[in-house]
Amino acid sequence: MDWEDDAFVLSARPHGESGAIVDLLTEEHGRFAAHVAGGGSRKVKSWLQAGARVRAAYRARMSDQLGSALLEPVGEGPSALFDDPMALAGLAAAAAVAAGALPEREPHPGAYYAFDSLSSAFVLPDIWPAIFVRFEAGLLQELGFGLDLSRCASTGVTEELVWVSPRTGRAVSRAAGEPFADRLLPLPGFLLGSQGGLGEGDIRAGFDLTGHFLEQNVFGPLNKPLPPARVWLLERLADAGRL
Repeated sequence: MDWEDDAFVLSARPHGESGAIVDLLTEEHGRFAAHVAGGGSRKVKSWLQAGARVRAAYRARMSDQLGSALLEPVGEGPSALFDDPMALAGLAAAAAVAAGALPEREPHPGAYYAFDSLSSAFVLPDIWPAIFVRFEAGLLQELGFGLDLSRCASTGVTEELVWVSPRTGRAVSRAAGEPFADRLLPLPGFLLGSQGGLGEGDIRAGFDLTGHFLEQNVFGPLNKPLPPARVWLLERLADAGRL
């Protein structure tokens, strides 16, 4: 089984004396783990960071076996963000969410493109948290658990959508949801495209929304918590007054 593909590094852990097991998010082949010879060396470890972009050449004798990969770094990768620890934390959190949510060896090009867009946005400190929320919403969509924010689940109206049902993931209008507001999840306006901008508290509401459905539909059924890197990111954003 041989292929070449563009990929992002999601994680890397030492294996043996000098190798590493690297988890990749590839464009055409989905999430793939591979052994990288020399991946534990100081030189290679410097660019095997979460979120690094690489060109991967993968080879395995049998399709169900762990294969090996030759990786070539592409671009600056995470090193371009070394002066922005918050952005680095965001990149690590995004990689952890993708690694935990996506099944292995199942093509999900939408997830790759969403990660690509998010990784490019980390140089924009004012907007990347909102794009991170969109990235998580895209992951839910890619995995078959997309939010339906097009119209009110109760009345069918398309205006004043301000809540989401925590059970169905469908939008609820202000009028229809008012009696049940304490049971509904706030819907931040920036997830509605042209209908809303970025308001106070919207980033926290967005993370709460996508986190709820990632936990309910993706991580919970796998008996896994939301990634610690994501929890740590939210703590840092909160401490910085950016939620």
